[in-house]
Order: sequence, then structure tokens, then C-alpha cells
Amino acid sequence: MIFDPLYMAILVIGLVLSGITSFMVSSRFKAGQKVRIQSGLTGAEVAKAILADAGVTDVTIHEARGFLADHYNPLNKTLHLSKDVYHGTNASAAGVAAHEVGHALQHAENYFPMWLRSFIVPAANIGSNLGPWLVIIGIVLMSVQSLGFGQSVAIFGVALFALSTVFTFVTVPVEFDASNRAKKRLQVLNIVQQGREYKAVSAVLLAAGLTYVAAAIQSLMQLVYWAIRAGLLRNND
Repeated sequence: MIFDPLYMAILVIGLVLSGITSFMVSSRFKAGQKVRIQSGLTGAEVAKAILADAGVTDVTIHEARGFLADHYNPLNKTLHLSKDVYHGTNASAAGVAAHEVGHALQHAENYFPMWLRSFIVPAANIGSNLGPWLVIIGIVLMSVQSLGFGQSVAIFGVALFALSTVFTFVTVPVEFDASNRAKKRLQVLNIVQQGREYKAVSAVLLAAGLTYVAAAIQSLMQLVYWAIRAGLLRNND
């Protein structure tokens, strides 16, 4: 399949989208680091302030290794902030920290899209890894015998991969909602000021959100490709 021109085109488009959004995140994060917030709070302090204001007392905050390795773990209610975010007193640190707290607030409020995303994670992981191989196996079976079993295998592979595509699309509103919560809390608590500080935060969070949009587009293109190869969108000769 890797030598299929259509598949190669999808890979190239995916790499371009990923490269563009990754560059945007990195460049805007670095630009936001140059914008010091007047409140002087570190990312860790921002997270604590928002959690306290929301009345969430069962989330612990930890420093994580790696560049932008920030994430919230709903399984043990832990917030992990990278070194630059944990100790940073700039717009990027405040924005990223608040965004991750946004996920903690989603968890505390039983935000349905977040619950749905967590529910389909295992199936999505299986689908992304196993689905394409089942399509390939189905195509091979169709080429060596005339029974419909081969296409059934291929279609099942497409259905499995579709779960991973659904996951990427559910992730988009979850991430943008967390960013919206972050910006609102940062304003209400006067952690960032209107103008340069708020614009820098918004730029970082928008770039981060677009990475998930790019991932969803790439997954959808791959799903369409596997559906074509399985004979769902055209007749196989």
C-alpha cells in the first residue's frame, strides 16, 4: 500500500499539516514566553489558583519532564506540567497550565465529550493499529479467491479504523473547550491582562488546538482511503 500514489499523497498531506501545526505551536509558545504576565504567577501557581477557585481539591500538580509534556491524567487526577510551564511566569506558561486545568474541570463536571473520548480510547488504539492490516489482509484474500469473505475482513478493518477517526474528531471539541475554560478563568481571576498578555495566551492555545484539527483531517483522509481499498466507495475490479 505504501507505493500507492493516493496513499503517498495522503501521507504527504498529513506530514505537511503536522509540520505546519507543530511549527505554529513551537513558535507561538516561544513568543509567548517573552510576554511576562503582570500577576507574576508561575504555571503551577496558575493551576492551583484556578483549581481553588473552581472548588476542585482532589487534583495534585506535578512537574513533568520533556518539552510541552503537559497533560491531565483523569485516572489518578494528576496534573503534569513541563518544566517551562511549571516554573514559567509568562503568557505561554499561564495558558498551557490553565488549559490542562480545563481538562480537570471537565472531569469534575463530567463533561460528556471528555467522558466519551476516554471511553473509546482502548477501541481507538486497537482500530488505528489493527484496522489497516485487516483491510490489507482482506484485499489479499479477495485477490486469491472469489468468495465474499475477503471483503468482509476488509470492511471490518475499515470499521475498526473508523473508531480511531471518531476519537480524533471527539478530541477536537474537548481540547477547544478546555482552552475556552482556560481563557475565561485567566480573565476572571485577573491572572492575565487584556491586550498583549491575553493575545499571547490565545495564540498559543489556538495553535495547540489546530494540531488536533490536523490530526482529525489526516485520520479522515486515511479512513476514506481504506474504505476505497475495501471496495466500500467504489467497485473493485
